[in-house]
Amino acid sequence: MLKTEELQINIGPQHPSTHGVFRMLVTVDGETLVDLKPVFGYLHRNHEQLGEVNTYLQNMPFTDRLDYFNSMVNNHAYARTIETLAGVEVPERAQYIRVIMDELSRILNHATAMGFMLGDMGAWQTALLWGMREREKILDMFEYVSGARMMCNYCRFGGVVRDIDDWFITELKKLMQGLPHYFDDFEGLLLNSEILLARARNIGVLPKELALAYSVTGPVLRGSGVAYDIRKAEPYAVYDRFKFKVPVGTVGDVYDRFLVRIAEMRESYKILEQALEQLPDATGGFINPKVKQQSLKAPAGEAYARVESPKGELGFYVVSDGSGSAYRYKVRAPSFINLSALADMCKGYTIADVVVILGSIDIVMGEVDR
Repeated sequence: MLKTEELQINIGPQHPSTHGVFRMLVTVDGETLVDLKPVFGYLHRNHEQLGEVNTYLQNMPFTDRLDYFNSMVNNHAYARTIETLAGVEVPERAQYIRVIMDELSRILNHATAMGFMLGDMGAWQTALLWGMREREKILDMFEYVSGARMMCNYCRFGGVVRDIDDWFITELKKLMQGLPHYFDDFEGLLLNSEILLARARNIGVLPKELALAYSVTGPVLRGSGVAYDIRKAEPYAVYDRFKFKVPVGTVGDVYDRFLVRIAEMRESYKILEQALEQLPDATGGFINPKVKQQSLKAPAGEAYARVESPKGELGFYVVSDGSGSAYRYKVRAPSFINLSALADMCKGYTIADVVVILGSIDIVMGEVDR
């Protein structure tokens, strides 16, 4: 048998398929990967250090930049932490509005992630444009209500910066009329793709036990067969009022992670339907008027609050010394935690599979480096 010599090569840090400034130092034996070391830090912006200098409110727009696809969810997670720390109550209408924004974010994130994943496989333009189609409609609505398409800076302690009106609700209902057909078409487009089937089935398998050992969350964990979702395990906002399922995979491969995201978009649609039906009228207000946003001070103590972001568990840990700034500020970012399993997911597969497996994790480097 011909014996080949192991070779170390770099993928990145400028590689176009690595979802940001990211480098993988891989060791290969021929075409087979035997080791992988992720290297990051190129995008480090001192997010957590700045969080200990800024006032609590000044940190809100910084959370937008963690996962720029999901600024609404980032805002929600951070607001929940400070509200827990300071004992701030949130009006019921604001809780529903936050859920609506979170589930719209989940749909746009998953649609875009699958488009990019197919791009990583070589089926570039069509799938990505399909993924972007509904995302752009949702961003139009975000822009209307927050003033920005991506960096929304929408949440405030005790609610949201402005209420949703009849126009927003009408446009949301129009969007939702086409979503079931969109999900079916998008799924059909991809499931009939020979490229996806050949390059996703039994590739990048993450067994259930290993997924739990690495503490991965979100679609990566559920793709491995673990039905864990914070919206069910520890309901926050008003999620305990909605009926929805937690989709899971059976094999834990790239294909399962794809199917889980498709199913999760459908469950988000169900939540949006129920949220619109139950949405309280505006008489209760959309923000707690007693909260002084600019000068908010939290009593000495600590708090950790988390949400089910589209990529997994996003949590903020804040320690207060009684001043208007955090004494300690820490982010539990799902992209960073989920990336820890990448090496074991890639070992034994070909070098061509590595970028596809990375794409199936769905990372954003703003969360990884912070």
